[in-house]
Amino acid sequence: MALKIRLARGGSKKRPYYQIVVADARSPRDGRFLEKIGSWNPMLGKDDEKRVELNAERITHWIAQGAQPTDRVLRFLDQAGIAQRPARANPNKGLPGKKAQERAAEAKQKAEDAAAAAAAE
Repeated sequence: MALKIRLARGGSKKRPYYQIVVADARSPRDGRFLEKIGSWNPMLGKDDEKRVELNAERITHWIAQGAQPTDRVLRFLDQAGIAQRPARANPNKGLPGKKAQERAAEAKQKAEDAAAAAAAE
């Protein structure tokens, strides 16, 4: 049986609340699970300590049993220092689009021309 540590959605419409659960990989997202080991409330501020709550002892137990965390849960575990999330290499993700790069180059060129004209006077 393949186990996953994943999120199960609760809460009402437009007010999400997630439980971090250990479940069989074949069970539905909000369906049957083995154990609740934490929660995530994305409606709270990022600096609020109640935003992500984890039971570290049970998480390490389930990881030792072979449970695989999903990417989002692995982010939480990495922030808590329970597990390591490998760094991803996508050098183009943070770059602006083609048009924005053209506008930035054009603005830089205008600034250099203005500086050169001011220096020439």
